Amino acid sequence: MANNVKKVWASGKAVVNAWLAIPSGFSAEVIAQCGFDSVTVDMQHGVQDYQSMVQCFQAMNGHPVTPMVRVPWNEPGIIGKVLDGGAYGVICPMINTKAEAENFVAYCKYPPRGTRSNGPIRSGMYGSAGAYQETANAETLCIPMMETKTAVENMESILDVDGIAGVYVGPSDLGLSYGLVPKLDREEPEILKIYEKLVKECGKRGIYPGIHCSGAVGATRAINMGFKLVTLSNESGLMATYAKMQIAQTRKDSNGKA
Repeated sequence: MANNVKKVWASGKAVVNAWLAIPSGFSAEVIAQCGFDSVTVDMQHGVQDYQSMVQCFQAMNGHPVTPMVRVPWNEPGIIGKVLDGGAYGVICPMINTKAEAENFVAYCKYPPRGTRSNGPIRSGMYGSAGAYQETANAETLCIPMMETKTAVENMESILDVDGIAGVYVGPSDLGLSYGLVPKLDREEPEILKIYEKLVKECGKRGIYPGIHCSGAVGATRAINMGFKLVTLSNESGLMATYAKMQIAQTRKDSNGKA
């Protein structure tokens, strides 16, 4: 079970990630054909559940994207279940301490590294019978989210945890924790300084920093800052943005007839 995200990182490039909030296999199928490197099903703030996650994975199967999930919380039941369902990467919110990061990795990995229970009901289809367990610890990605002041204060100790592939910034919650308005593409000097340090510390450890963006402008800027995984909004946001643009253009060009 080769993980395409790891291949992109090994090439030195940044991963361009999609985000699925809509519980629809058809939406997932459309997004999977758009050129993204990976597609993440959002089970935290999206309108997704486990059944819709599986449907999204089934719809994406056969397209060259890596299926990932943002779980609702750092809890072993759901983390093991999304991995059993076929996730190649798990993004976990609100990891604030080294201990929480250690627990997250343990939930993701089979013994002896972790405590994940055996039962890869769908993930086993990605390799021959029995082979999945031999490679899962190396190929599945543990990506804790850094999105609070506490997490920033514990940055080095979190990044030192063996088994994490990188860290994912949630800019809105990070801003909130510093008394700022929630938004994605941040420009405040104090936040940019955090980003700069995070990219540097990840580079020291050979792991990969990721971040949630509102679109191409923010994603390009993040890549140029050194981020190695960028998310272009979510599919509902992309749909709404393009629809609004088309409506505005239609009204503008119809000389008051619409």
